[in-house]
Amino acid sequence: MTSTRPETTKQWVLASKPTGEPILSGPDATFKLQTVALPALKDGQILCKVQYFSNDTGLRNFIQSTVAPERFYVPTVPVGSAMRSGIIAEVIESASPKFKTGDSVMDFHLGTWSEFVVLDATNSQALAPLPGGLPLTHFLGAFGASGIAAYTGLYNAGGAKPEHTIVISAAAGATGSMAIQIAVKLLGAKRVIGIAGGAEKCAWVRDYLGAHACVDYKSPTFDEDLKAATPDEVDLYFDNVGGHVLDAMLTRMKKHSTIAVCGAVSSYNSAEPMALKNWFELVSGRITIRGFIMLDYMNEVPAIMQKLIGAAADGTIKLGQNETLVEAGIEEQPGVWMRLFSGGNQGKLITKLIV
Repeated sequence: MTSTRPETTKQWVLASKPTGEPILSGPDATFKLQTVALPALKDGQILCKVQYFSNDTGLRNFIQSTVAPERFYVPTVPVGSAMRSGIIAEVIESASPKFKTGDSVMDFHLGTWSEFVVLDATNSQALAPLPGGLPLTHFLGAFGASGIAAYTGLYNAGGAKPEHTIVISAAAGATGSMAIQIAVKLLGAKRVIGIAGGAEKCAWVRDYLGAHACVDYKSPTFDEDLKAATPDEVDLYFDNVGGHVLDAMLTRMKKHSTIAVCGAVSSYNSAEPMALKNWFELVSGRITIRGFIMLDYMNEVPAIMQKLIGAAADGTIKLGQNETLVEAGIEEQPGVWMRLFSGGNQGKLITKLIV
């Protein structure tokens, strides 16, 4: 626990908006590391020492998106402002009756890439110990935005049913890996197929997560392999990637089926528009395509979290291999985050901040 109140903190700010892949060094670097003063607390605020950063592909849209800022679902990050992310932190000073020194807190998306951060207590969630010795970091992944997006994408946006054939892309990532386990082990879907990159990740999706099949999108025979894995076609496609994977999936959907869209990571670092040659399949198959975010279902979040925690505690859902934890100093944080775009994670990618 920190004994002396820090007066300053190192903090990454957005230096320029990238048009393609973020640049990590040089004069055109996307982010800049600064030292900034920590203000005195106002009523209702807490000063925290950051312990963990949540690394999410969706943060790419916080710094530059094809969606206009006024139409985006959360406030974006202006140039010159601190880069945001979900965090877990320890309270070291409190001006709120809600928290005391030493408490563990989480903020879904209003934390920043900083060593220390001032938070509004009303936006911060107190973290109690998890059953069975499960690490608190799962509040950033399996029991946080990733797990909640997986659950709501399947049940709420997707209308998943036990008799369905379900395909989930980015199946070895944070949201996809939870969606696979929820579909297989909680819903009991008839057939669950993952899509992941590389034979090793596909084997993990099948053997550890429990998917009935997994298709390697990096394979030159991806389209043929996808067709072979979905002989009865697909009732629900949970899309995290867009691009060619979505285009191929359009040809495998049943009439009156549903596509629940959580993300489009294949296009986040591309300046080129997404091209879909099979778009008319939506009309021919009368397919419903629905975008969603987990914030749509915040009233259901406490109950969903309890379901997921209970399923992990009793062993229904396995989390032992569902997290990639990287120990790093604040100087390394942009590079750790960028591992998401090269497949450098299995399940949730979390930075353990070393100060």
